[in-house]
Amino acid sequence: MPHALVIDDDAEFQEAIGEVVAQEGFAVETAPSLEAARLLLAKQIPDLVFVDLTLPDGNGLELLGEFAGSPSTEVVVLTGHATVKSVIGAFRDGVSDYMTKPVDLAHLRSILANVTRRRELWEQVDTLQNELRRLGRFGPLVGASPPMQAVYDQIARVAPTNATVLVQGESGTGKELVAQAVHQLSRRRKEPFVALNCGAVSPQLIESELFGHERGSFTGAERTHKGIFERASGGTLFLDEVTEMPLELQIKLLRALETGQIARVGAERETPVDVRVISATNRDPDEAVAQSRLRQDLLYRLRVFPIQLPPLRDRPGDVELLAEYFLSQLNRAEDTRKRFSRTALEALRASRWPGNVRELQNAVHSAFILANEEIEAAYLPAPGQEGSPATPAAGTGSLLELRVGTTIVEAERRLILATLAAVDGKKEKAAVVLGISLKTLYNRLNEYRDSSKSSDPSASPSLSS
Repeated sequence: MPHALVIDDDAEFQEAIGEVVAQEGFAVETAPSLEAARLLLAKQIPDLVFVDLTLPDGNGLELLGEFAGSPSTEVVVLTGHATVKSVIGAFRDGVSDYMTKPVDLAHLRSILANVTRRRELWEQVDTLQNELRRLGRFGPLVGASPPMQAVYDQIARVAPTNATVLVQGESGTGKELVAQAVHQLSRRRKEPFVALNCGAVSPQLIESELFGHERGSFTGAERTHKGIFERASGGTLFLDEVTEMPLELQIKLLRALETGQIARVGAERETPVDVRVISATNRDPDEAVAQSRLRQDLLYRLRVFPIQLPPLRDRPGDVELLAEYFLSQLNRAEDTRKRFSRTALEALRASRWPGNVRELQNAVHSAFILANEEIEAAYLPAPGQEGSPATPAAGTGSLLELRVGTTIVEAERRLILATLAAVDGKKEKAAVVLGISLKTLYNRLNEYRDSSKSSDPSASPSLSS
């Protein structure tokens, strides 16, 4: 049963609002002062708190610090003397809603219904965490390492709220997947998730892409166009590489976030939108501010809740888990049963993966195409970083050992693949080393990809220097 606390020094008001709250299925406690409220909060943090701004021993907002460790608690401010300044101040302090006396019952019941739905969502999040973490999965994210467990904790805390989130991390770490996980675990999960890479849209078009435009607003605007803010209304908008957005447009983005209103290009009126914004960058946002690439006031608004995504080299225990996941996806799509050899898994774990999860995924896909049944280490591209698989460079006296009786066709295949691996997958260089044309090399690789013959394990290539 959800738990509510009413903090007000008016006994009649306490009784009246408490009765309505109880009718909606809440357990209710009341307190006439800050001191009495703190005694109750020391025993239990409620799901919902109604607090008067003016209490006999201080301002009700002084209690907000008591809920810092419980992001699931919603705080509703009550007052009989509302002003615009007090309302704005309360929201900035972190309250969820604001009600004036006498209380509007429809508004009150709406708040109670939202709290009930939110509590159910938190319970679902807890269940998903326990079940999926055991398997190294959290929404679209894969990983069981301590750094990823910390990320999952942050996602679970912020997802049920409406706070803006800034995801930071190197390219290829999966920032959009974090945004998708936040959306899927939020109350907006049934509404649209819309993504935009701010660095992939020209400065001349990005305003129209964000906010839309009216017909005839500029040359070529033959019809009215809804921007992604309107298309994402009710749901989540993911702005990737937000530091690449032109400064003049950042001002308009900041206004949209603060007012919940956007103006299409060429429009005379603003349009209200209800959007939760998650942004991401592979730059240090504070450095971007220092370099005048990002407005500081916009950064404050975007970074209400920051999430730092670790690079793959800081979560080596997840490499094999990720590789097996990518391979299982490919096997399912192609109706195959390919597998990694022991040496291939060792090579995967040894690499530093400067391109992070994206590089690993591409490497697995490439090896999947080249291999028949078993994926050997020779099929994996060598990144050339410290700690990467020890693939000898072509032309340095390296030997490719083959079993006597290996066919010429099989020997050629193994030589080509070993050479390709030795030159970091660079086909032009491999063709030169092998003394064949680039076209011939591509033809051979296409043949290997399409071949359905099983590999002979006893004829696996052995590289030594």
